[in-house]
Amino acid sequence: MPDARTGHCQCGAVRYRLTGEPLTLFACHCTDCQRQSSSAFGMALWVKKADVELLSGELKEWVRELPSGRRMACRFCPGCGTRLFHQVLGQEALMSIKPGTLEDTRWLRPAGHIWTASRQPWVRLDENSLQYPGNPDGYEALIAAWLHPTNPCSRA
Repeated sequence: MPDARTGHCQCGAVRYRLTGEPLTLFACHCTDCQRQSSSAFGMALWVKKADVELLSGELKEWVRELPSGRRMACRFCPGCGTRLFHQVLGQEALMSIKPGTLEDTRWLRPAGHIWTASRQPWVRLDENSLQYPGNPDGYEALIAAWLHPTNPCSRA
C-alpha cells in the first residue's frame, strides 16, 4: 500500500514527507485554480510548514499576486513542472500541499469548497458540505469540519 504521508512530483525528482497532521483540506473552484490545475478545481491540504520534510530534489519558486493583494509562493519541480506546495507570504508557519502529489490519496475528502460561484456547472457538490461563493472570511469552519469525528479523514 502506498504511504499516505509521502509524495512526489510527476517525474519523481522531488520527494517529500508529511510528519504531522493536516489542518484542513478544501477544494477551490476559482478560475486561477482551474487554470493552474488544468482541471475543474484545485485542492489545498493545509499543513504546518515545520511538518513537511523535503526528502530529495530542489524546488523552483514562482510568486504571484492574489486577488486580495497578498502574494503566494508556488513551489514546483524544475524538471517536470509539477506544483507541490503553495504558501501565502507572511504566513510562514502554514503552507499548502497539492494533495494529488501524495502517494496515497484515497483517504482525502475535502471539508468544503471555496469560490463555488465560479465552479464548473457540471460539478456537483454535497449539499451538506461547507460552501463559499468566494473566499471565506475565515477558515475556522473548514478546519473544524476537517477535525470533526464524522469526517473519515479526521484522525482526531
